[in-house]
Amino acid sequence: MTGTLALVCCGGVLFASGTALLMARPLTRILLGIVLIGNGVNLLVLATSGAAGRAALLYPGSDPGRVADPLPQAFILTAIVITLAVTAFLVTMAYRSWQHSGNDDVPDDIEDIRVVRRATYAEERERLRAAYRKRRHEYRALARGEEEREAREHSAYQRLGTARDRYREMRRRARADARVFRARQARAEETAEEIEGEDDPWQTILGADR
Repeated sequence: MTGTLALVCCGGVLFASGTALLMARPLTRILLGIVLIGNGVNLLVLATSGAAGRAALLYPGSDPGRVADPLPQAFILTAIVITLAVTAFLVTMAYRSWQHSGNDDVPDDIEDIRVVRRATYAEERERLRAAYRKRRHEYRALARGEEEREAREHSAYQRLGTARDRYREMRRRARADARVFRARQARAEETAEEIEGEDDPWQTILGADR
């Protein structure tokens, strides 16, 4: 049990270290990550293979419980061969990249960059469109408010002009009435003065008899 737990822990550490190395750009680290992941998987397969089964052919007197299960070992041997082939392929790629560009960094794919930029441009376009719609709504609301304010001011000016016209008409009529009243008063005063200046006929006729 202790040996199985040690194999599981060691396989987990190798698998985690290989995964961390795979996230790097240099092909050398990617190569080391592939090797570590392969070895970690081999240890995990060996640790989780279970108890040994009864073999097909046994010598007389042999204990089946002491016979190892050959299937996990066959898997591990096959994985070792595959890991060796992948390692050779990655070593060749790293060497060829070093000869071609002087380093073994994995560059970004042009199509991936184009896709990322397209997504970035799409997000930026949507953000700008949302900002434009917001500004347009604000401008329309402001313009509508300005139109309503101008309409109210125009209506107020119209009411003020109507009141001013009414006041001028009333003032004109009041002045005309005042002129007419003064003219009538002047004529009345002139008539009264003319009447006072004339002789009373009764006074002339009856003056001696009184």
